[in-house]
Amino acid sequence: MNELFRKPISYPRRPGTTQAGDGRPRRKWSVDEVQMMIEAGIMESGERFELIGGDLVAMAAKGQHHELLKIALNDFWIRKRPPEVRVAQETPLQLSENDAPEPEFIVYPAAIKAPQVRGDTVLLVVEIADSSIGHDLNFKASLYASFGVREYWVINARRRVTTVLSVPGADGFSSRQEFGGDALLTPLLVPMLAVRLDDLDLE
Repeated sequence: MNELFRKPISYPRRPGTTQAGDGRPRRKWSVDEVQMMIEAGIMESGERFELIGGDLVAMAAKGQHHELLKIALNDFWIRKRPPEVRVAQETPLQLSENDAPEPEFIVYPAAIKAPQVRGDTVLLVVEIADSSIGHDLNFKASLYASFGVREYWVINARRRVTTVLSVPGADGFSSRQEFGGDALLTPLLVPMLAVRLDDLDLE
């Protein structure tokens, strides 16, 4: 039997709760507890969910436009990135004990290991949106801003329109700009990763 089940898990404090839409409290999970469940085989590492506010939230299904753009952008950035920068695809970004969203890309300094990247050290966060465009532009934007993410892109996979949000604060991002596929998108902190979506191989 797995060691996880041989002895009770001791918590330094009583586990918290979250408030669901139906008004009933739910058990609040932490990043460490989710990792323990994955290691114990209770959850599969490939399951599509994010930890948001202590809730395990199912991620939206990804369409063809989403996948083509993700692959093309990943190929482009891997070729362009300098050695002092890392580009990670679909890895959790731990913002707090109970928040670990999984954006399409995070760009971060190579001196930091991916699991240690936080909101105030990540250089760029990118979400590619298909059916989730409203969620990514509203709820996710507020979440990232509240944890000090300095630049956040939401790319509409179907229209190839990118919303660039920057200057985070308690009330969200104070700068919001929208660019078409023909625009050169230049990250504030990693300008060497500038990209024009229309130049990518998306056909």
